[in-house]
Amino acid sequence: MTTPLLPASLWWDGRFWPGYGFVGHPIPDISEMSPRRLPGTLLPGLVDAHVHSGLVDLGTVRAGGIAGVWDLGSAPATVSSLATAAEERKLPKIRYAGPFLTAPGGYPSDRPWAAPGSWREITSPAEGAEAVASTHALGATLIKITAHAGGPRLDPPTMAAIADAAHGLGLEVVVHAEGPGTVRAAYEAGADLLAHTPWTEPLDPGLARACAERMRWISTLDIHGWGTETPERVTAVANLRLFLEYGGSVRYGTDLGNGPLIPGVNPREIRALQAAGLSPTDVLAAMTGPDLTWIPGGLDLDPERFAGSLATARVLDDSVRPRPDVGPTPSDRRCGSPPGSPT
Repeated sequence: MTTPLLPASLWWDGRFWPGYGFVGHPIPDISEMSPRRLPGTLLPGLVDAHVHSGLVDLGTVRAGGIAGVWDLGSAPATVSSLATAAEERKLPKIRYAGPFLTAPGGYPSDRPWAAPGSWREITSPAEGAEAVASTHALGATLIKITAHAGGPRLDPPTMAAIADAAHGLGLEVVVHAEGPGTVRAAYEAGADLLAHTPWTEPLDPGLARACAERMRWISTLDIHGWGTETPERVTAVANLRLFLEYGGSVRYGTDLGNGPLIPGVNPREIRALQAAGLSPTDVLAAMTGPDLTWIPGGLDLDPERFAGSLATARVLDDSVRPRPDVGPTPSDRRCGSPPGSPT
């Protein structure tokens, strides 16, 4: 059943709309009065593009305002089961890659946090192509490859064969690139995304330009210090700033499951994206996807207050009990609207 919603303000398609906007969205069991008025701001659903579902409580992540996640490395049976039950269990919608595809003995097979089945060792181009097909058959819409300079790595022909097989099935390829030469290896293999902003050394400007022309990067800036300034964070922010200056596109992602990260909208990640040069509107474009998110107190687009404002977001579902339409109030027009915004 669809209830017409009249939010006090709306952020949509890169613009903030104070006053009323109309949204039609399925909201069960609250349609006895129509339309319904929501205080605060509605915006598209917020997505974390780097999560490990087996290492976090996804219910808590959703309660923290995240409507969708990209799982970038979990045991296929585990993540597939979670994705199937997401609506019933009130979890974020899950897009997933299945296991890390890695060289024998390669990252993350040597890490204690990596659950059995969350990686698959690949020994040849043919085996790589077969792994893509079997992962796709389990529901994956992404393929994750590791290129980690600290241990055994897939050779270039195998990486390229995996990427070719994935593209043939319409799947995007995400590469964990860590250490010297790994970003170039990911680019030359045909990767569509990097799982992390590069952080181990400053990126060559020519390579950054080439990446910007074809790839997207997932941010994961807060894993470097968890709010404390570190050399790795400084390098990552500088690399992302360079990538963006060349026209690159970034997706908000946190690598949830990797240390003491905030299980929901992470204002530290947002502020790091701002430090790399993104405006609040740019950050929203990097975070949003399907579904609807609600900010009860209203979205504040002031750069100093934006991250804290967005961290109060909640996924809009049948637990929300909006008021009947009783007309606007002065407080409905305080939500950080930029000069000249349409009414």
